[in-house]
Amino acid sequence: MQSTKLGSLGRDTRASRAIIFLLSLGFTALLVAAVAVFWIQRDNEASAALVTHTLAVEARLGSFASANERLETARRGLLLTQNPAFAEIMGRAEVTARDHLAVLTKLIGDNAQQQVRTTRLRALLDAYSVHYRRTSGMTGDARRQMLSDFANDAGVGYVREARTIVDTMLAEELRLLRGREDRQRQTQLLFNVTLAVTGLLILSVAAATLFLVRRNLADLRESRSELSGLNDSLEQLVDARTAELQRANVEIQRFAYIVSHDLRSPLVNVMGFTAELEAARKAIANYVEKSDAEGWAPPDSATRLAIEEDLPESLGFIRSSTQKMDRLINAILQLSRQGRRTLAPELLDISAIVQSISDSLHHRIEETGTVLTVEPLPSVVNDRVAVEQILSNLVENALKYLKPDVPGIITVTGKRLFGRIVIAVTDNGRGVDPKDHERIFDLFRRAGAQDQPGEGIGLAHARALAYRLGGYIEVSSALGEGSTFSLTLPSEWQGGNGDV
Repeated sequence: MQSTKLGSLGRDTRASRAIIFLLSLGFTALLVAAVAVFWIQRDNEASAALVTHTLAVEARLGSFASANERLETARRGLLLTQNPAFAEIMGRAEVTARDHLAVLTKLIGDNAQQQVRTTRLRALLDAYSVHYRRTSGMTGDARRQMLSDFANDAGVGYVREARTIVDTMLAEELRLLRGREDRQRQTQLLFNVTLAVTGLLILSVAAATLFLVRRNLADLRESRSELSGLNDSLEQLVDARTAELQRANVEIQRFAYIVSHDLRSPLVNVMGFTAELEAARKAIANYVEKSDAEGWAPPDSATRLAIEEDLPESLGFIRSSTQKMDRLINAILQLSRQGRRTLAPELLDISAIVQSISDSLHHRIEETGTVLTVEPLPSVVNDRVAVEQILSNLVENALKYLKPDVPGIITVTGKRLFGRIVIAVTDNGRGVDPKDHERIFDLFRRAGAQDQPGEGIGLAHARALAYRLGGYIEVSSALGEGSTFSLTLPSEWQGGNGDV
């Protein structure tokens, strides 16, 4: 059935192209805005770094000027008082001034004019140091003459010139700072303008796109009603197919039951003939014994070997094979019956169920010295028999596959998680190789050492039951590190009562 509306939906190429163009334009605007923001941000970071650099230069200039003034003040104190403490102050002030000057030289490495001024400051500091050492030892008339005309002392001139150079350098840095601040303001203005233009463009694109989309949605609403009619017929078809699949599933289960049941008849016959062969073997053996006792001619060696070794061996093989077949057929019959059983959901106390399982295994638990801990478990609405079978299988397996000569520790925990419950059975047993994690859930498949009785049916049956209850079973394990089997079930199963 072909719908005219459905067939024409999306064929308005002009509207589609317009929408694609507008969306492309909007994304382009966003891309341009992102690039602009990135560039402006980088420019702001560069400007901020330059401002920080300027402030650092100003701070060093101030520190140098302060050390230079302290040097001159200490020199005057020394000349006036001849106190050696002022000489120590001068020494420290000179070291500090040279340190600040060294850092300052690195900071203004990108400014040639400031480099020239810094070189002059270093020369003045060197000249001042020489002059200070030359005049510090003056005495008598020479010292009095220098003090009387101290304002014209060469050292004072050095300090004054250094002060002037520092003021000039500070003025230059202030000029640079103002220029960089102006650039930051311009960059910020450009950033705001870019955002405003981009925002207006995006709003325009959004409005135009919304108009076109609304117009297309009107056609879509008209098509939806027609699609609903098509869906109704499709649902009827799906329901019919589902009913057929359910019937087929029931037939498959019945077939498995019939086949398993019919297999028992020939198996019983084989077992009966095996018993007769056993009786014949005993009769032949008695004959041989009587022949030996009364002196009859014994059978040849080949006959005796067949009677005493081959025949018992063959009978033993037949007996073990038929016993295994009987166990497998019984398992298949059990699985078939469970698959046909009607599930009856009810409110279950999982803690009580696990405690009942523990009580039934009390003798085995005591015999192996196992500690079974059952923590408070959440309740669930589900089929009691199926849940008991699953948990019983998990606890029995944990008890069965403990490490030899190691006291067992089995813990059963539970929690609620997003509308489901998770019951975990953890043990310190042999563990399962990760490559066998899925293999152990296959029917008639086992992993690890085969030193425990079983046919490889339990876990397959448990997982099948879990699937049927709307859940699943997972395993987390490694060889020699124990295992954790986790059963996840819906908190409230709503599967109905049909045979599935």
